[in-house]
Amino acid sequence: MTRAAVGMMFGCLVSVSVFAGEPIAIGEAITMPSKVMGEERTVLVSTPPGYEQSSERYPVLYMTDGNDHLTHTRGTVDFLARNGLLPQLIIVGVTNTDRTRDLTPTHVASLEAGGRERPFPTSGGADRFLDFFETELMPYVEANYRTLPMRLFSGHSFGGLFALNAFFTRPEMFSSVLSISPSLNWDDGLSLRQAESFFKNRKELNATLFVAMADEERGTPPPTLLDRLEQTFENNDTAGFQWKVLRMPDENHGSVVLRAQYWGLREAFDGWRLPVDPETRMFDGDLDNLKKHYAQLSTRYGFTVIPGENMINGLGYQKMTGQRDLEDAIEIFAYNVELYPDSANVYDSLGEALENAGRLDEALASYSKAVEHGAANGDANLGIFTANRDRAQQLVEHAAAGSP
Repeated sequence: MTRAAVGMMFGCLVSVSVFAGEPIAIGEAITMPSKVMGEERTVLVSTPPGYEQSSERYPVLYMTDGNDHLTHTRGTVDFLARNGLLPQLIIVGVTNTDRTRDLTPTHVASLEAGGRERPFPTSGGADRFLDFFETELMPYVEANYRTLPMRLFSGHSFGGLFALNAFFTRPEMFSSVLSISPSLNWDDGLSLRQAESFFKNRKELNATLFVAMADEERGTPPPTLLDRLEQTFENNDTAGFQWKVLRMPDENHGSVVLRAQYWGLREAFDGWRLPVDPETRMFDGDLDNLKKHYAQLSTRYGFTVIPGENMINGLGYQKMTGQRDLEDAIEIFAYNVELYPDSANVYDSLGEALENAGRLDEALASYSKAVEHGAANGDANLGIFTANRDRAQQLVEHAAAGSP
């Protein structure tokens, strides 16, 4: 098993001789031997910002064509998470060896596309590739990263075909599946036949399926293959099944992925966002309301969902600076300490609220905890934590000197 950093470099040519740039890593490349596939496979793993300084656990988004889609997907997830629309995710993208072999569910010798016949001599290995995910890749990720029991999957083109095949043949593997511009014409409409068979006797399914299509069916008389697939979804009465079909005729087969990832992830986490006051655009509840919201999410997703550290921290500062409610802020920051006792920042934030409330001894104790954990974790903000502790120490000493 080998690992290498995956990163991006930002710079300006005119400043290279003046400033020394450093790469910004967004993940690591892991080469793992696969008994199932009979070859080495490379997977790209991207953890959320601050992963190393946190004890938080995360859902996992698995993707095909990882080398093409890791960078923009990381940006989309980070953007949505910052806006409270979904939790942060670990992203795992598998790179390709024989893409046609791995992503197509049946062997089709050739297929007519654009008036020309295209051969596919190695097609039909999707079930074996799913075995690789289920028996090798997922156990590795869940043993080596802090994961939650929530798996998502996204695939594009043949990867979208693979996504539908995974959903219809192994529905328990993923709680949400994003199929982007799937090759619905494969094997004379295989995915449509799978869908019809799947929903015929299905009574209950706690899963989400999102299908997006670009301009591939433009000019095709209705009902198109996507129309027929959508009709199958509309005709089903499976309890718990959530689905959405989104047409993006202004996108082409390649450009559709970025926007489809955005809307597919929004659909997968529909209802995740905390309710806000329509006038202030702020969360209007207290800690009990926060806990109730996440209890409802836990019921929906089938495991205990707890709010993320950064999200709670933001709410605490909203109470402290925006609403000037120090008692609520202290209660929320203390809850963050309870959930994430190994984080340095949660103690620093609690210390700030206690300091603002004039509870200097408690503030100093909390700031000291931030320094202790920051030093242990190698936190980049250790200098800030230390300065806050030292200031609080001076305030406590000053107060003691001035007391009778």
